[in-house]
Amino acid sequence: MSVRPPIHRRKGGSVEVVDSKYAVDLATQQSYSENIFLFVPNLIGYSRIILAGLALHYMSYHPKYCTVLYCISCLLDAVDGQAARALGQTSKFGAVLDMVTDRCTTSCLLCYLSSAYPPYALFFQFLISLDFASHYMHMYSSLVTGSRSHKLVTSDVSRILWYYYNDSRTLFMMCAGNEVFFLSLYLMKWVKTPIGFLHPLLSHLTWPEVTAVVSFWVFLAKNIINLVQLWKASKILVGVDLAERAKAREAAGPWSKST
Repeated sequence: MSVRPPIHRRKGGSVEVVDSKYAVDLATQQSYSENIFLFVPNLIGYSRIILAGLALHYMSYHPKYCTVLYCISCLLDAVDGQAARALGQTSKFGAVLDMVTDRCTTSCLLCYLSSAYPPYALFFQFLISLDFASHYMHMYSSLVTGSRSHKLVTSDVSRILWYYYNDSRTLFMMCAGNEVFFLSLYLMKWVKTPIGFLHPLLSHLTWPEVTAVVSFWVFLAKNIINLVQLWKASKILVGVDLAERAKAREAAGPWSKST
């Protein structure tokens, strides 16, 4: 006799809320044929973590190995989502794994840049904080409003975020350009030979300096989007708070005190 799982649906939402104890038991008992931990996109996610860890290992003394490993880890970010959709293996665990890997990998590189460029350490710390805060608040606001994915942003909430998340090419170019800028700053500490060609204004620059100049504008746009994401998520959470407080006052009746 099967036992009905303790699942509850939020009113007006699209997410079914599962009891946490039941979810843990279900994950423990999953079979090999339906083991979400072993889904192909999640295996790609684990390989990204290993590659990023190796890149961090080489970061302080072998820039070539570090750069190659870091780039492969980042490029695989574009593969896991495609694999998930092609194989029918999309999962909430995979989506969070992907986001956490992105945040941690970039943050580790920014930590190194803080030590490589001490005068700009506060700036890099600000970028880490902005990245984590904007994505965490955006993810949480998506959950409390019943969205199945943090990427499901409608244009009436934010046209900027809608275009950013719903156009895969834009998302890839923004994320890739942002990482290229940080990698360029990293390689600027190692490469000192000017390129000696191109435009006279650029001939005295090294190739990492050139790529830093080109990718700076993508980096700037990406972090403006992070600010927009943080602000919109904050407004959504405040709106949810106001709606819940109004509902609580209504339920308490006319004799409740206004707060």
